[in-house]
Amino acid sequence: MATALPDRNLALELVRVTEAAAMGAGRWIGRGDKIAADQAAVDAMRSMLDTVVMDGVVVIGEGEKDEAPMLFNGEEVGGGGGSRVDVAVDPLEGTRLTALGQPNAIAVIAVAERGAMFFPGAAVYMEKIAAGADTVHAIDINATPTENVKAVAKAKGRRATDVRVVVLERDRHDELIGELRQAGARVNLIRDGDVAPAIAAARPGTGVDLLYGVGGTPEGVISAAALKCVGGGMQGKLWPRSDEERRALVEAGYDLDRVLTTDDLVAGDDVFVAATGVTTGALLRGVRYVNDGAITDSIVMRSRSGTVRRIEARHNLSKLTQFTGREY
Repeated sequence: MATALPDRNLALELVRVTEAAAMGAGRWIGRGDKIAADQAAVDAMRSMLDTVVMDGVVVIGEGEKDEAPMLFNGEEVGGGGGSRVDVAVDPLEGTRLTALGQPNAIAVIAVAERGAMFFPGAAVYMEKIAAGADTVHAIDINATPTENVKAVAKAKGRRATDVRVVVLERDRHDELIGELRQAGARVNLIRDGDVAPAIAAARPGTGVDLLYGVGGTPEGVISAAALKCVGGGMQGKLWPRSDEERRALVEAGYDLDRVLTTDDLVAGDDVFVAATGVTTGALLRGVRYVNDGAITDSIVMRSRSGTVRRIEARHNLSKLTQFTGREY
């Protein structure tokens, strides 16, 4: 039986999902409780997902059903009907960022044709490098950080000292950070949340040229979906945390030396991504509360058309509560 391809811009429906998640989490910004913030985002996202006309299955979610009372891998989402699609969700990318009131927390969802998304199995982490359309041809995850900085600088027609690289602040990145700085790059260290910087690397005026280092594999798949829409790209390699995890991946048939490209991570041509800012960062402004409601800032992307929309929405929270039965 042939799968019906998406024939409308699902992202324009999905942005309501990420807006709801962002407003759910927004009330917890700076309150020090990342679990409550994440749960609020998940609850809001799930309730809104049921209104989207699609036959979706979560491929990248919160783990297996018996391990997470959230949007779990294998969960069926959507209102039924419409296209059969894979769904990748991160209701709150940057739970700790939200709890501490720090930049770059977002709510994000990606949708692609059924079977298009890479399933990482036991691989929680992957090494990755992401860049924009003007430099994606120059990056090589098997090259040294110095070589990549020089290649990106050459592709952009800049000096190495003008290359701006975002890296997660982790002990495992000490050598990477040192070499990037030695090569002349300006390194911006972030505590959490590498999806927004990956997208920012492909957007003009964000102050980000590269995302580099080891981060979450689910986040890598979501980033690849977004980069497929905005014209950038990424490379990744699975990064097992232990010998046990390495064995599990090899036994499951994963090639740990394989370089995963954007198309490997998301194979389809019909990809939709929506993201809404929770806290203000390089990509999006966070949720802002005003006397009569809230204002959200979102980005909406579709790969087939290459259209990227920026949506600022003003929400009347009292009407939303009446309409949805949820308090924002």
